[in-house]
Amino acid sequence: MAKISEYRDIPLDELVIGKGQVRTQNPGKGIDDLVRSIEAQGLLQPIVVCPARDEGKWEILVGQRRFLAHRMLQKRSIAAAVMDERVSVGEAKAISITENLIRRRLSGRELKDGILHLYNLYGSLKDVVEATGLPYRKVRDNVKYPRLIPELKTLVDDGKVDVNAALKAQDAASDDHGNVKSDDAIVLAQAMVPMSGVQRKKVVKERKERPNRPVEDVIEDATTGSRVMQIVVTLTQDTRIALQRFAREEGTNQDEAAAALIEEALTGRGLLDD
Repeated sequence: MAKISEYRDIPLDELVIGKGQVRTQNPGKGIDDLVRSIEAQGLLQPIVVCPARDEGKWEILVGQRRFLAHRMLQKRSIAAAVMDERVSVGEAKAISITENLIRRRLSGRELKDGILHLYNLYGSLKDVVEATGLPYRKVRDNVKYPRLIPELKTLVDDGKVDVNAALKAQDAASDDHGNVKSDDAIVLAQAMVPMSGVQRKKVVKERKERPNRPVEDVIEDATTGSRVMQIVVTLTQDTRIALQRFAREEGTNQDEAAAALIEEALTGRGLLDD
C-alpha cells in the first residue's frame, strides 16, 4: 500500500489534478477565502501527490483547491506530501474522502458520490470502512440503491416504493449476519411507503429486538401505537434553504429531513438511543 515518503516543494507546472479528487462540484467555488488565508498565513497543510502517468509530472490526490489558490496567487511551487508509488483511482478517492471529511465537511452529494464509488470498487461496506476509516453507519447510510436485494430494486424501479423505504425494510428484514428475508422485506417496504421517518425507524428497531415477531404486528404497532410529537421551530432563511437542499439530496420532505438531522445530533451527543 502506498505511503508518504517525503515532504517537499513541487513546481505548479509539474502538477495535474487526479481523477480521484472527491470535490468534483465547483471545486473553485468560494476559493477567494482560501486565497486570502494562504496569502496572509501561508499554506497550513500540504497537498498530497503521487507519481503521474506522464513522466516528470505529479498527480494531486488531495488539495486541488489549495493548488488552484496557489495558481491564482501566481506562486511557482507548493508544499506537498509525496506518496512513494502511484495509486489507483479508487485508492485516491479513498484518500480524498477521508482527508476532506476530517479537514472540511463534505457536502451531502460529494460524500454520497465518493462513498458510492468506493462501494462499487470494493463491493462491500466493510471494505469501504477499512479503506476510509469512516464510521460504518455513515458508509451504510450513503449506499442506498446498490445495497438493495433484487426484489426491492424491482419495487423501486417500478415506482411502487421509494429507495429510503426499501432500505429501511431491508434493514428490518435482515439478521445479524446480513441475510435478508425477502418476503418480509417486500411486505415491510410496501407498508413503509406512507409511514413517517420516525415510524420507519420504530419498525427497524422492533424487528432487531424481536426478530421472530410477526411482520403484521410490527407494522400495526408502528402505525397505531407510536406517539409522534410535532414541534415548531424558527429558522433563518439560509438555514431553511440548507434544509431544503438536504431534503432534496435525501429524497425526502423537509419535516423528515429536519427530524433526521435532530435525531442524528442527539444520538451523536449520547442523548438518544441509536
